Amino acid sequence: MTEHDEPESTTSGPRHVDAAEAEQLISEGGLYLLDVRTPQEFTSLGHIPEALLLPVELIAAASAVVPRDDKPVLVYCEHGVRSQHAARVLLRCGYEQVLNLLGGMSTWRGKRAYDAQPIAGPSGWLLENSDLLRGAGHALDVACGRGRHVLTLAAVGWQVRGIDRNAEVIEDLQGVAKRLGLQIDLAVVDLEVGSVDLGNAVYDLIVVTHYLHRPLFPAICDALKSGGILIYETFTTAQAERGHPKNPDFLLKPDELQKLVRPLEILRAYEGERDGQMVAAVVARKPSLGLP
Repeated sequence: MTEHDEPESTTSGPRHVDAAEAEQLISEGGLYLLDVRTPQEFTSLGHIPEALLLPVELIAAASAVVPRDDKPVLVYCEHGVRSQHAARVLLRCGYEQVLNLLGGMSTWRGKRAYDAQPIAGPSGWLLENSDLLRGAGHALDVACGRGRHVLTLAAVGWQVRGIDRNAEVIEDLQGVAKRLGLQIDLAVVDLEVGSVDLGNAVYDLIVVTHYLHRPLFPAICDALKSGGILIYETFTTAQAERGHPKNPDFLLKPDELQKLVRPLEILRAYEGERDGQMVAAVVARKPSLGLP
């Protein structure tokens, strides 16, 4: 994925801090840390403990994963270049206190951790299977929440519709999209009341993560265009032993997801532990003449 050109902004830039000041602020607590390097850099070169990993090319999703409250956000990369761009995006998203680490981790002399962590923004399942997406088209994010996927997809050129029943979340997401200059179709939709119509043969891509309402699957399949792709990932019954959710209505039984997505053609599937959670996931395609 490549990043959408950022719109012009009159927002003042981030406050730059050197490594010594950054270390002092971290020791005092009360701020968020955002590492915008690659996953390889994050683990092989080490990162500041408790930092979130969100590579700079995915920075549009930041507002969906980093809380917007009174705490400052310290952004860093390896040499302080990528982090300046990321920090400006955060400011446009509505963050009021954004700090950029001058010189990046090349100047850092504080503690480092080397553990691997999942990317804090878009689903790893979506990122891992982005090679199956044939360019940008029309996409739907079902139960989009704070918008980690609609923002990411819109930033790389997709025409995206996001739906969720939480009106407050949708209103906030509309504001973020406007500030970033992203055209996103957002709507408040209760997916669990009555018969939901998502359209017929509308979308090249549908994304569903951490959401399950079994009666919705026929509508999801109908909404895909011929040759369209469904990327779906959510929790299995094994997750109940580890924490939330515990309600069986929201948990897939073993091998259930592959049955629910029929008659789509399953291209890739996974069931088991990912990033400490028990999930099932599929990538499935609506059959089309001429496709292999």
